[in-house]
Amino acid sequence: MEGIEHRMIKVNGINIHVAEKGEGPVILFLHGFPELWYSWRHQILALSSMGYRAVAPDLRGYGDSDAPESVESYTCFHIIGDLVELIDVLDPDVGKVFVVGHDWGAYMAWLLCLFRPDKVKALVNLSVPFIRFDREINPVDVWKAVYGDDYYISRFQEYGEIEGEFAEVGVERVVKEYLCDFPVSLPKGKLFKRPLDKQITLPSWLSEEEANYYVTVFQKTGFTCPINYYRNLGRNWELLGPWVGSKIKTPAKFIVGDKDLAYGMPGMKEYIHNGRFKEDVPSLEQVVVMKGVSHFINMKNQKRLAATYMISFANSIEKINKNLVKVL
Repeated sequence: MEGIEHRMIKVNGINIHVAEKGEGPVILFLHGFPELWYSWRHQILALSSMGYRAVAPDLRGYGDSDAPESVESYTCFHIIGDLVELIDVLDPDVGKVFVVGHDWGAYMAWLLCLFRPDKVKALVNLSVPFIRFDREINPVDVWKAVYGDDYYISRFQEYGEIEGEFAEVGVERVVKEYLCDFPVSLPKGKLFKRPLDKQITLPSWLSEEEANYYVTVFQKTGFTCPINYYRNLGRNWELLGPWVGSKIKTPAKFIVGDKDLAYGMPGMKEYIHNGRFKEDVPSLEQVVVMKGVSHFINMKNQKRLAATYMISFANSIEKINKNLVKVL
């Protein structure tokens, strides 16, 4: 796409595929599920045209990046280890970049700021806020108790089970269902609300050609490794014990759609807007709630994010004065 270059970078014992364009300060884009570097293509073009080096990797287990087989290879420590070494390769002189994350990419971006704040100049995260750790309750148990056994995170826990059901309906159907609606309930025997013989009408922001890019990639890689991120939620909860009570001190901005499944979770709006989010992220500069916008905010609102929020983000970079960073 219009001069976007691709290469493989050896980090943390695996090969990570990155797409990049531009010269100047590095902005690192981190995707979620079931996405790829491709989800950021419009932002890459917008930021690279403004004097920045925009870089979007396929996270481990996705796309052209290596995909270790073991479930245990997808903990937060593994992913952050990849990102730290990737940042050192992208910016060997300073080893510090700007980060934009969505969904799982946002979750990992928060943890990157928590573990290695020396690696992040400023952060813009989409859809998933930072949430304080509760040492008393495993988050997987919480979601199962609140939403039941059919909730997608509950269904994702058993290795191989959901992959078998996805195989029965076909990769194309799974990818399009998720990109269009992100189904959160996956009952056995009837995964999706739409009958399988009913054609999916793609939204205006997603062309058939663009959807087929995701389909082609996931037909090659499958879903097991991306789903392994979910299978490590309980393990991550155990590993994060030493950071209970820690704050995210990196300058940050958070953007979410009011129709986003994450924003609609019980207690989420109160957490975001009633001071606790700001308490956990003291340098949180702003929260933006986009009206009528659902989960894939970076794709559905690609023009607005590229032309408005991303430009504001880039302009704010110019305001860096010594250790002071203002985001958006």
